[in-house]
Amino acid sequence: MKPMLRSQIIVPAIALFLLSGCSSHQVKIEQTPPTKYQTLGQTKGEGTGSLGLLGTAYYFVPIGLNSRSERAYQNAVKSVPDATGLVNVTYQEDWFWWVLGTGRTVTITGEAIKEIKE
Repeated sequence: MKPMLRSQIIVPAIALFLLSGCSSHQVKIEQTPPTKYQTLGQTKGEGTGSLGLLGTAYYFVPIGLNSRSERAYQNAVKSVPDATGLVNVTYQEDWFWWVLGTGRTVTITGEAIKEIKE
């Protein structure tokens, strides 16, 4: 293979590899509340994930990144005894830098509820 033709294949292939990334599914934060429920008070939960390894421009290894919103929601629900869900949910995301990567912390706040069954 000629050097010019080889570079026409290799360079775009490397660029495509570097520009491709991981993805996750959409997460619905606030579930549809039941028809009858009792409010139990305000609550808050956090979930943290990271992108790490290599230099600052090349963070590419997701570490617990895709599930951080779900974990924050579950932590908020678990923090109130007998809670089955949340209403009036707010979502906040903060990030921080650590030497080998960046961390992203999701904070979910809302009003804890308990479903009333008849």
